[in-house]
Amino acid sequence: MLFRSSAAVCGALAALAVFVTVARSEERGVHSSAVVNAASGDAIVGAASTYNPFKPGKEEGGPSTASGERYDPSVWAAAIKTSLRRKFGGVQFGARPKYALVEAVGKKVIVKINDVGPLRPGRIIDLNERTMRYFDPSLDLGVINDVKVSPLAGDYWVPGPVG
Repeated sequence: MLFRSSAAVCGALAALAVFVTVARSEERGVHSSAVVNAASGDAIVGAASTYNPFKPGKEEGGPSTASGERYDPSVWAAAIKTSLRRKFGGVQFGARPKYALVEAVGKKVIVKINDVGPLRPGRIIDLNERTMRYFDPSLDLGVINDVKVSPLAGDYWVPGPVG
């Protein structure tokens, strides 16, 4: 009995340590610059816009993303242009999320690609509110040109700023 209790406490402490480490790395935006070297495939350059299906007047999307997750404006996420779905590993309902490195205005961030959409001409990615605010804190721009998006290999990335 004592052994089982000790094992349970030990397991809970280990899970807490992992959670705190991940939370701290996302909070501080701590990523090795080696992430740039992990980009798989060719980068795509185009315009980025923002979306939030819960705001009045938005015609695109809905509360559920292509991966089946609900849209969340507080995470580091984005929707890729439908024609780029295959390049970014499929982005399918119930599948593990895909990740990309997004670079613009001298900043870099890892985003979870959990949605696709028929974006307006010239646009390659729709960033959720948190991600767009990283590049454009006031959301005044609406569209950011010359954004570079590179698919990342693997599914172990922690979304957030690359520092």
